[in-house]
Amino acid sequence: MKENPVMFASTRLITTDVDRLVAFYELVLGVAPSRPAPVFAEFVTPSATLAIGDVRTVPVFAPGEAEAAANRSAILEFLVDDVDAEFARLTSAGIESVTAPALMPWGNRVFFVRDPDGDLVGLFAPETDEAIARFAGRNGVSA
Repeated sequence: MKENPVMFASTRLITTDVDRLVAFYELVLGVAPSRPAPVFAEFVTPSATLAIGDVRTVPVFAPGEAEAAANRSAILEFLVDDVDAEFARLTSAGIESVTAPALMPWGNRVFFVRDPDGDLVGLFAPETDEAIARFAGRNGVSA
């Protein structure tokens, strides 16, 4: 049996406006996406891939099973070096925050925004010793 039988590959958001969502995540992530087709984009980062697909792609892989701008349960979270600097950068660029930076009970400092389709997006950094230890070795975090 394989050591890691399942590898998390990506999260895909379905939208009616790929260009609008791409512009938002390009600003948030600070990386340019790959655009293999006008109806699809991927942001490949060292730790994860965020894919964006047009609603017209849904019938190709799962007719009627994905709906644009309908998420109310998932939160996309991005690990950053400096929560307050990212908060200032994004809000000064016109992105409206849902919450101001705050320390969570599990030791991460985080703030939330919504993407143009209403998906909740958190930017966080481990702040307490326990949170830093939990992330040590993951995604470039050092203890």
